[in-house]
Amino acid sequence: MSADKKQAAGTGSQKETKVKKEHKVLLCSGGRYESHANAQVRATIMDGLEDCFGKGNVISVHVTAAAAAIAILKPTLVFAMGSYLPESTYFGEVSRAARTVGAVTTFWATEDPYEQDAHYQISNDFDVIFSCDHWGHHFYQRDRVFHLPLGACPKLHYVPIDRQVEKTIDVLFCGVAFSSRKEVIGNLMPVLQQLNIRIIGPGWGEMGVGFSDARIEKQQLIDLYSRSRLVLNLGRSLHFENKRFMISPSTPGPRTFEAAAAGAFQVFHEETYELRRYYDADEIPVFSNRDDFERIVRLYLHDDKKRFEMVKKAQERTMKEHLYGNRILQAVDYLMDENLL
Repeated sequence: MSADKKQAAGTGSQKETKVKKEHKVLLCSGGRYESHANAQVRATIMDGLEDCFGKGNVISVHVTAAAAAIAILKPTLVFAMGSYLPESTYFGEVSRAARTVGAVTTFWATEDPYEQDAHYQISNDFDVIFSCDHWGHHFYQRDRVFHLPLGACPKLHYVPIDRQVEKTIDVLFCGVAFSSRKEVIGNLMPVLQQLNIRIIGPGWGEMGVGFSDARIEKQQLIDLYSRSRLVLNLGRSLHFENKRFMISPSTPGPRTFEAAAAGAFQVFHEETYELRRYYDADEIPVFSNRDDFERIVRLYLHDDKKRFEMVKKAQERTMKEHLYGNRILQAVDYLMDENLL
């Protein structure tokens, strides 16, 4: 296994045992405009914290109640996460309350690199910042900034692979029709038009047969994964706040790890993404143009055995290396290396 993959995998059991016995943790997030997707990420991070520190040692509160909760509970670690856009939420009061009780403060920026012009909102308030994007984490002008990718949650995302489920969909994609995604799909249309496709999400319906504006719940998505031969993984190039630096995302988003845990055969659109830090070529194939995609279709669309071998490997790697429990242990590693825990 490469050094990068070992880093992504987390740490050993000695530190896990130590932190479980010694520390109380308060998790906080949730601005007025928090998305449903971000709320789900918060729930999965909560599971990861409980795996590491123990269920009785972790409490999750809304950011508006965090300062009061810190004063009462006196945690040793305040773990904030989510968006830091100015109109979204304010963490300064949380950090001041944490300093009063001597708590270590961390912020996991789970929306990087799309908001980084606004990182002044948090850059001076936390002992450590974790950025979910490998390239984006270099744009914080301060010390103690570490890359910490998102991941998967076994409770929400793991599904045993059932080879008996009939594959009724050739190519599936679920997600918002951002302009960058529309450009990729448009380029693939000569191939997609020959297949049974389902492209689902806000903004797709206008593109014709096989496209839908529907919103899909998590359980519906997992069912669609099981019935699809190929699942497109398309990133997004969208900058909510950035004007100074238009930072291209590099780290795969959480959907990559979630879909792998659910047993989906992913076909990953590679532009600036660094998928190979996390998955090998015999786990998730990549394409960057129509010719690459057409080759993948020829190789895998009707080869059930080969697809099964690859999704099994990707799922096994995910459950071993890319769960939120792994990520939290990696975060603890950083904190201990910095003599904060």
